[in-house]
Amino acid sequence: MLAQDIHAEVLEFALRFPEAYGEPGWGGTIVKVRKKMFVYLNADDGDDPVAYNVKLADPDAHAHALSLPRAARMGALGQYGWVYVPFGAHTPVDLLCEWVEDSYRAIAPKKLVAELG
Repeated sequence: MLAQDIHAEVLEFALRFPEAYGEPGWGGTIVKVRKKMFVYLNADDGDDPVAYNVKLADPDAHAHALSLPRAARMGALGQYGWVYVPFGAHTPVDLLCEWVEDSYRAIAPKKLVAELG
């Protein structure tokens, strides 16, 4: 699967959550819930690969994300569990979507998380 296709699928998945919305920012799309970012997807600008950033509170998920090729802590937010994960043919979309859900659950108000079941 091409990185742009992964980008589109992950963005569509992220926007399905209660009160989730996207807005442009930092050369990509920031997906928020009640004004709080839970995923950032960048577009391929030639310098950086198509990638996303998510907050992973679970230590195992965080370690797994960092084990992927070219993955890294997200700048200053890395100390709070944010991870940068580039997309590539090696990246399973279902796993990326699972991490988007984990990030949503970590950021969204408890009332909205309860709606997920």
